[in-house]
Amino acid sequence: MIDELSVTVKDSKKTISGQVFLADDEAEVREAIGFMLQVEGLACQAFGCPRELLDCLGPDDRGCVLLDVRMPGMNGLELHRLLQDKGVSMPVIFISGHADIGIAVRAVQAGALDFLEKPFNNECLLEKIHNALELDAERWQSDNRKADVASRLATLTPRERQVMEGLLEGKLSKLIADDLSISVRTVEIHRANVLKKLEARNSSELVRLVLSTDAYRDWLL
Repeated sequence: MIDELSVTVKDSKKTISGQVFLADDEAEVREAIGFMLQVEGLACQAFGCPRELLDCLGPDDRGCVLLDVRMPGMNGLELHRLLQDKGVSMPVIFISGHADIGIAVRAVQAGALDFLEKPFNNECLLEKIHNALELDAERWQSDNRKADVASRLATLTPRERQVMEGLLEGKLSKLIADDLSISVRTVEIHRANVLKKLEARNSSELVRLVLSTDAYRDWLL
């Protein structure tokens, strides 16, 4: 994994951490894109060999990836697939010097964010990179929120979890009490404990938080 560099994407309001990882076998392209990003205040690490980029990136790296479609030894689509196999989930933008709609379609179907044909407009590329960095930041924030809720869920007692699951199903306290053969007062105590542990202000917020986690994502389906 590469040591993370902090960069700032300026759009008047947002600060986004991450960097741009570029794989292109043409030195002139790497230099041109690298200079453009440097002027923009973005950190870029460029690779002339696809294998070098593959070996350096890991699941914890943040930012976005620019991949040339046609490179010797390993094309961009193959590199993208191998990055996915390694758990690298950063947004990917493909760049190509050849008009190839078929490759563009396959790239997007494989999960690429976008596809640009060389020569491309710098402003267009910068806009797509900014969007990719913002998307990556949003994904990390979402993952962190889910992990935080999951860790709080792990603090619930078995009975608190049963009461919570009753709340997820929209049951009233009396019905939950009947299902669990406990008093309504006991249900209310457990409900209060669940809200406190999950840091939820009310049952509606509790449901929203819990259903955002992987464990309960399909609970009501």
